[in-house]
Amino acid sequence: MTISAPPHGGRLVDLLAPPDRASELKQRASKSPSWPLTRRQLCDLELLACGGFSPLEGFLGRDDYLAVCDSMRLADGTLWPIPVTLDVPEEIAAAAGSAGTLALRDSNQVILAVLRVTQSWEPDLRAEAVAVFGTEDPTHPGVAHLLRHTHRRYLTGVLEVLRLPEHRDFQSLRHTPAQLRAEFARRDWSRVVAFQTRNPMHRAHQQLTLRAALQQDANLLIHPVVGITKPGDIDPRTRVPCYRALLPTYPEGQVMLSLLPLAMRMAGPREALWHAIIRGNYGATHFIIGRDHAGPGTAADGTPFYGPYDSQELVRRHAPELGVQPVRFKRLVYVEGAGTYIPEDEVPRGARVLTISGTLLRRWLAEGRELPEWFSPPEVAAELRRHLSSASA
Repeated sequence: MTISAPPHGGRLVDLLAPPDRASELKQRASKSPSWPLTRRQLCDLELLACGGFSPLEGFLGRDDYLAVCDSMRLADGTLWPIPVTLDVPEEIAAAAGSAGTLALRDSNQVILAVLRVTQSWEPDLRAEAVAVFGTEDPTHPGVAHLLRHTHRRYLTGVLEVLRLPEHRDFQSLRHTPAQLRAEFARRDWSRVVAFQTRNPMHRAHQQLTLRAALQQDANLLIHPVVGITKPGDIDPRTRVPCYRALLPTYPEGQVMLSLLPLAMRMAGPREALWHAIIRGNYGATHFIIGRDHAGPGTAADGTPFYGPYDSQELVRRHAPELGVQPVRFKRLVYVEGAGTYIPEDEVPRGARVLTISGTLLRRWLAEGRELPEWFSPPEVAAELRRHLSSASA
């Protein structure tokens, strides 16, 4: 059975060179200037190479970059909300321009890709921050990274990938878009609702995903980000065992777990739209958009950077172009008297709502306190305690 959602732009991009070509490129690249990719660039390279960023065939050129910042579209009009760029220091850009090529390496100096350089320019990073994040406020983590850690020059050109970045953990849970689509077909899943998360999943997430799958008559893809998330988030080595522990609590054969090597920008509505495009490339037909999706929280003065449902509205407006249907939910809250989770706008007047903030959760875990069962399934709480206690030992 085929998956009904086509790749964004109509074709799943594959930038991996055939073995003979890869061998030739490796020999040539050994004499070229080289650049050790940053963590974010490694994530971007992997998703460019495997088609997660389809229809992109490389890091954005200047015209596409300016169009994305200005209109959330590539220069040809294709919807694309987040710049995917290769930033390097000026001396690397000069050397690559003179040589015509740049070898892209990992932290072990392994050549992962070769860029045949066609363009180099100096971006206006403050203008990019305002366009993409809607602010120059450095308390926004995406703005902080852009303004403090981005190199002076952007490069683009013809990108050929020799190999994907190596991952030594959770290898059985890592899939390319082509692999995941093939697995959906093997399982005869024609409707798949994807769930994005950068945190451990607790009762509210479990209930939301169950409701979404039931509402859409679809199977469920839990697709957590394991690349770069918000500073201070619980790391994937702790989160992934929590997801695994949760799987048996779903109806048998309904759910699949796969890891996404994405570097989040925390760009709120634009990022939610980006996430929907990416999940469509991985074969999902539906995508859950929650409250404050991909939002970084509040500014120093306590003002939220984005409205709680701005992301839902932006994805809704562009849904006809996506090929992926947004599944929108209000925040689910636990109502003590009812003993269940319900949407926040359906809470009866006078009902007592129980919540645990992220700060309180981290403190309780650090103190070894039991998490209430209404908040977290015992299987997840046990994994959190086990991993966090071993990390502090």
